[in-house]
Amino acid sequence: MDNITLVGMPGSGKSTVGVVLAKMLGMDFVDGDLLIQQREGALLQELIDRHGNEAFLDMERDALCSLRCRRSVIAPGGSVIYRAESLRHLHDLGVVVYLRVPVDELLLRLGDISKRGIALPPGQTVADLYAARCPLYEACADLTVDCSGDQRIEDSARAVIHAVRDLPALRGVIPASPARNF
Repeated sequence: MDNITLVGMPGSGKSTVGVVLAKMLGMDFVDGDLLIQQREGALLQELIDRHGNEAFLDMERDALCSLRCRRSVIAPGGSVIYRAESLRHLHDLGVVVYLRVPVDELLLRLGDISKRGIALPPGQTVADLYAARCPLYEACADLTVDCSGDQRIEDSARAVIHAVRDLPALRGVIPASPARNF
């Protein structure tokens, strides 16, 4: 139980904040999207195009459930919430933190999503996806951290550290003074 998993929408900062957070805490970083691509030998969008959303979600579940790590920051894909097995496994590994970002800001961050590998059902917009997923992120997370506005990546990482610092599962994992320079 000494891992931190960051969940949230595509563009919420799971990977960018996750890398900085891992550096600040002296932990490893696991990118769920890269794990899937390595296991399947193809880009996320290719997997979705070739196999469809449901098969992709199963691939994501299988990749995440194969994780055996300690002292790691884990950034699964935004669709992790669609497979209960994935969420159970990530909770078994540690604390789950939801990085919340308003939809209008996500739209600016995401730009063209056609090549991004997002499990977006036909006819749905990012705003539709946001409305459907946010309650699921909130329900599955142990904690929620706002990562919006002019907040720098380092500030978001510090906000996560502050939120998880006193959790019994992470006592001794979070240093008293996380690295300021990395």
